[in-house]
Amino acid sequence: MKKRLAASTIDDSTKLDRKTIERNRRIHMKSLCHQLGSLIPPNLKPPKSKLMLGQQDQLDLAARYIKQMRERIEKLKRQKEQAMLNQSSERKMFVDTKLPIPELRDLGSGIEVMLVSGLNKTFMLYEVISVLEEEGAEVVTASFSTVGDKLFYVVHAQVKISRVGVETTRVKDRLQEFIAPLEIWPEDV
Repeated sequence: MKKRLAASTIDDSTKLDRKTIERNRRIHMKSLCHQLGSLIPPNLKPPKSKLMLGQQDQLDLAARYIKQMRERIEKLKRQKEQAMLNQSSERKMFVDTKLPIPELRDLGSGIEVMLVSGLNKTFMLYEVISVLEEEGAEVVTASFSTVGDKLFYVVHAQVKISRVGVETTRVKDRLQEFIAPLEIWPEDV
């Protein structure tokens, strides 16, 4: 008899635990559904004059909203890709017609020459170095790197005689003769 009584109380406590677990699960699901319903924009919900939406209606509405948002995201991605392609092709057309692009920077006791060129539009780097040396600068470093279809050259030179210096506008004029047409040179050198 005691065994039956002990088994009965164990079964009852297990049933209570299961009921409690199930009740907590339902409360949690109801809370999650309420949170989901609150995320749906008001313009997609029916007017307030109608009855409150049931859980299934809220889930259907949320599913429709998610589908609309996915479609919108895909549309925006396509528009972005198209805009990037258009911008890239416009920039490429602009840069290709304007290459090589030279830039000079006066560093006081030195000068820095940066050149951007396309792979198909080359020039002789030794000519740039010759111009710098003829104008009173000694080349310290010269380097280049390739990024995509562009070549980037950087030449650093120091002034041979510090009291004389290097006339950057004259260097600019001489470099223009064999590197790039006059109209594309930056004016603020």
